[in-house]
Amino acid sequence: MHERKKQVIKMAHQLFIDKGFHATSINDIIEYSGISKGTFYNYFSSKNELIIELFKTNYKQLEKDRNDLLIGQDPANFEIFIKQVEIQIYMNQKNKLISIFEEIIVSRDEELMRFFKRGQLRILKWYYNRFIDLFGEDKKPYLLDCAIMFIGILHNNLKYYAMAYEGRDELRIQDVIRYSLNRIIRVVDEVEKAKEGLFSPELLDQWLPESNINSMDDQQILYRTILSLKKPLVHRKEAANYIELLDFIYDELLNKEEPRQFLISLAIRSLKESKELFDQAQLEKLEKIVVNFNKK
Repeated sequence: MHERKKQVIKMAHQLFIDKGFHATSINDIIEYSGISKGTFYNYFSSKNELIIELFKTNYKQLEKDRNDLLIGQDPANFEIFIKQVEIQIYMNQKNKLISIFEEIIVSRDEELMRFFKRGQLRILKWYYNRFIDLFGEDKKPYLLDCAIMFIGILHNNLKYYAMAYEGRDELRIQDVIRYSLNRIIRVVDEVEKAKEGLFSPELLDQWLPESNINSMDDQQILYRTILSLKKPLVHRKEAANYIELLDFIYDELLNKEEPRQFLISLAIRSLKESKELFDQAQLEKLEKIVVNFNKK
């Protein structure tokens, strides 16, 4: 994204925090950002498009931060999962995203409601996929139920924990996440033994039809392959461009209605030129994933 456009989003974000989303006009954003009206409309068709870009930017950063925690780690490690959830909570708190979200929801704006609904479903899908990592493939039929229950338990525990300990310098968010996770561990065992399920995991494909990799298994393979390729790049500043290329491929395949295959091919070609950085077997695996996608 153009740096100046990023700056406009940042300035608008501050206005939304200070004044509220609805009380902030496009003219306010133009004046506060020091840009012309023409420049604003060159970047965004409306204030709605700007707030959508704001949330997309934050989610992309969250996705990167969560994935970085997994590099070189066992995906089934509960402590890593707790840290990932903690990152999400702190990001929401720091950027006041929940208060902005709640103000917009009250307005019942159809365009924004559709966007936030998809966003909530994407978060649910992330929890479901991570629960597969944590609890195993054999429990998959019950893990969408358990992910939904965990989100509800965590949300309410956080709300009342903040109320109970308001004014403390530091709230132990990790303790709340760990407590909530310990409760759901027992639930997972209980629902598997009872063979009870309320929501079929296939519902996620119906709820998120824009996801082009329809199989959860395919998504996991793509996710793991990208993660493996990122692993040797983490502490190498000169490799930042390659991390961006891997993120681009992941986003195109998973989230775009019509992935730009030519650009994906160019990205993979650039990755293959750096033989000293990558496991060539993993790059070949990524190429096969792209080819298989093209056949669908």
